[in-house]
Amino acid sequence: MKKYKSIIEIGESARKASKLLAIASSEQKNLALLKMSEHIGLSANKILEENKKDLKQAEEKNISPAFLDRLMLNKDRLDDIRKSLEEIASFEDPVGKIQSSWERPNGLKISRVSTPLGVIGVIFESRPNVTADAGALCLKSGNASILRGGSDSIHSSLAIGECLEKGLYDAKLPTSAIQVINSTDREIVKHMLNGMNKNIDVIVPRGGKSLVAEVEKEAKVPVFGHLEGICHIYIDKFAKKYKAIEIIHNAKLRRPGICGAVETVLIHHETVDKILPELIDNLMQNNCEVRGCEAVQNINPNIIPATEKDWTTEYLLPIISIKVVKSLNEAILHIEEFSSGHTESIITENDERAEIFQKHIDSAIVMHNASTQFADGGEFGLGGEIGIATGKFHARGPVGVEQLTSFKYLVKGTNHLRD
Repeated sequence: MKKYKSIIEIGESARKASKLLAIASSEQKNLALLKMSEHIGLSANKILEENKKDLKQAEEKNISPAFLDRLMLNKDRLDDIRKSLEEIASFEDPVGKIQSSWERPNGLKISRVSTPLGVIGVIFESRPNVTADAGALCLKSGNASILRGGSDSIHSSLAIGECLEKGLYDAKLPTSAIQVINSTDREIVKHMLNGMNKNIDVIVPRGGKSLVAEVEKEAKVPVFGHLEGICHIYIDKFAKKYKAIEIIHNAKLRRPGICGAVETVLIHHETVDKILPELIDNLMQNNCEVRGCEAVQNINPNIIPATEKDWTTEYLLPIISIKVVKSLNEAILHIEEFSSGHTESIITENDERAEIFQKHIDSAIVMHNASTQFADGGEFGLGGEIGIATGKFHARGPVGVEQLTSFKYLVKGTNHLRD
């Protein structure tokens, strides 16, 4: 019972904080963000020491290299976290913006104005940087946040959370505006999914397919989430070889363990001989396992035969599947059947064909001549993201400060009475 009461208290204090954040000035929120960045810089050694504890535990569990990469912090990544906080501070305040206004024939004046969502619960796994990204984006958009990281990143997340709390204190904002749960008890997740006694308005899951699926199945409050990132790149018959090789190398191997990493490459049959042998060599020389359809296997004897399961797999590892298609339309149909709705890209010098691809593909992000690893709120100029939403309700793609607001209507009359 005591544990349950503490969870209720967290929810109630977040609700109170959200009321104050909704009316906080831009200057006050920005000061908090800048102070958070400052405290992360001052606490860098402590954060990295705490991160070593998480890494050691993960290594003892024989966690995959991709998972370790997501978990690992270093000086450069801490600098990136600080830059993200400072960038978010520089953004225009999304709260109180007049989205539209009009006057009715009877003189009634109506405006649609952006408002915070309230309290946002974030459930994430191995990426400690989510603590700062999520907390900061929620703060900037006037929302309180309750952050529950996984056991694998608990030490790192709590260390970063302390810096966020200090920043709030310095700006004279309630420290309960960003709360990092200091327990890995699974019961806490259930309380969050149930809305913490109606104190959580939205849940954002950040993690693997099983976590997101569980959240979307069990949550009693709205969810921003995506099940997985099965991202595709289509090499068109008008693609330049060097672009295809460089883009796919980056999209797969820069960081194989992120949701924006490409998993399947489709290539037009007319450009197979020109591009595919060198592309496969490039991937294999960089220790990337290549799986392919029969036509791809004919290019290189070391290709592993692809099965139907490969087209539906998010590897999150240096593994890629390749399929030869007869046309742009066949590539589109394959993506429509197997995509998770995250990110797709076409490599082509033909703008008309690129336009057809981007028009017909209904994923959250559709690119032209760009690596799918650009599917990131920071790269979009959103100052990081709280997640990539692949649904179509309210928010889609990188969820930044604008997507973390709702709106209300303000109506002004002069003794208006309805007939």
